[in-house]
Amino acid sequence: MKTICADLAWEQNSLDALVSDLVPATWETLAPCGNWTVKDEICHLAYFDHTARLSATDPAAFQRHLVEDLGRFKHMDEATEFTLAKGRAMSTGDLLAWWRQERRQLLDALARLTPKARLPWYGPPMSARSFASARLMETWAHGQDVYDVLNVDRTAGPGLRHIAHLGVVTFGWSFANRDLQIPETPVRVELTAPSGEIWTWGDAAAAQRISGSAVDFCLVATQRRHVDDTALVVIGDVARKWMEVAQCFAGPPTLGPAPGTRVTRQQKGDTA
Repeated sequence: MKTICADLAWEQNSLDALVSDLVPATWETLAPCGNWTVKDEICHLAYFDHTARLSATDPAAFQRHLVEDLGRFKHMDEATEFTLAKGRAMSTGDLLAWWRQERRQLLDALARLTPKARLPWYGPPMSARSFASARLMETWAHGQDVYDVLNVDRTAGPGLRHIAHLGVVTFGWSFANRDLQIPETPVRVELTAPSGEIWTWGDAAAAQRISGSAVDFCLVATQRRHVDDTALVVIGDVARKWMEVAQCFAGPPTLGPAPGTRVTRQQKGDTA
């Protein structure tokens, strides 16, 4: 738990360093995912680090939150607006202070748990290790939105493998969440880490395969890139369909970006 918490802290601190010196106008810049601003991205992370901290320290309070806060909304859009409201009402300085406090308390709580401890969340309970991995993935994904809108190159963090693993193990979820039959056909995944190490999952003899950059795979699994805007090599109909519906986060099914709408600076031909 200490290792994954350290990886989560690295990702949080890196994003904090990116946004902490932004001018007010930049905080209000629209990010690439719909109508959220840069500030909204941090509002989202702060709110759910807060509820994650509740889950890890006071499960009864978290259950009350489910009923008293989110339970009164019939539509996801209403619930989303509620989760953003507190942070939106703050100055950016106060928002950063809130986020820093919540994530610090969350990390302290998670580090004291055993990896298999069960924590309540918005779906089924999760192990502490999976819970921390999910917070890492969320921070990385929403951080990507900020890096994209600022047109800043990103350094891969030490927790990237956790995100890639989450992307692989949510294969079935990505289909079931859309009421699609979960394919029985095995898919081999071979990803190249930023260090050059090869990470693998699945049967080495499987005919259907996905290979390429671990960063590209994580971008697709978190719906920050369309598979066609990456260098991933995808072989087989099941593998292709998976990459089209991949969703490694909880919640109702959502569509990732259309081809050509979120590409890297290199793909745009930007050499600045």
